[in-house]
Amino acid sequence: MDKRVKEKIHFNSLSAISVTDEAAPEIYPPHWHNAAEFTVVLTDGCKYRINETLYELKKGDILLVWPQQIHETVKIPKGSSLFIQFSSVILENNLDLVSISRFLYDCHQISAEKEPKLTSFIADKLFEIRKIYHSSDPLSETECKLCIYDILLKVGEYVLSENKKSSNLESASGSGWHYIHAACNYVVENSSENLTQAEVANHIGLSTFYFSKLFKQHMHMSFPSYLSNIRVKSAASLLLDESRSITECAFLAGFQSTTAFNKTFHDVTGYSPRDYRKLYRK
Repeated sequence: MDKRVKEKIHFNSLSAISVTDEAAPEIYPPHWHNAAEFTVVLTDGCKYRINETLYELKKGDILLVWPQQIHETVKIPKGSSLFIQFSSVILENNLDLVSISRFLYDCHQISAEKEPKLTSFIADKLFEIRKIYHSSDPLSETECKLCIYDILLKVGEYVLSENKKSSNLESASGSGWHYIHAACNYVVENSSENLTQAEVANHIGLSTFYFSKLFKQHMHMSFPSYLSNIRVKSAASLLLDESRSITECAFLAGFQSTTAFNKTFHDVTGYSPRDYRKLYRK
């Protein structure tokens, strides 16, 4: 029996934000949505799965599910977590966050044991959001979003710091990263076009050879792979509109053929576009 279902997220009075604690289901089947979902674990023994990876969390740990990622609540004790969901627009309206999404979207679990200050900061912000969310403050939506940006800023600093360590880069904020940041922004804004590595390199004022080397060093992947990932994210958003055919979604996202699209989409998500679309709906 197929237990996959569409999760309906109700943002209620606060636009683009939802808070869940006591009502969190103990089990929820694989699904995805266009919202991000941040959870603070309140007791040991919580199990989640994101993109086929099982996460067994302890009290104080933080779980991050990013927009369009397949995830599942395997088993959590009742009342053992607090999570917020917020619209992907909050992320997409900031090109600096979009440009480092390569690292953000790979960050799912932050351990309280290894990162006590960071997890404590995020937990405090999540509880603050819950308090504001249930208040009658006329500016509560803005206050909640400021808390979300505080979290995103800290997580962004964390993933860039981890990238710096693994890449042996002297400075993640130096001139090299400045070029990569500009390149990523250009890709995000033009990914639906027939974009080439040479065009992007020329746009930021580097040779194609040096740009290719610099991009791999900072992003841990080739430029073509990064471009494909951005296009897959765009296609996934387009798949939400069921009036569009899968072929139309592919070409609107910038893919030049359905064969290339189907292969790349499966490589990135682990699902065919058709099966991925089904995970959003019943």
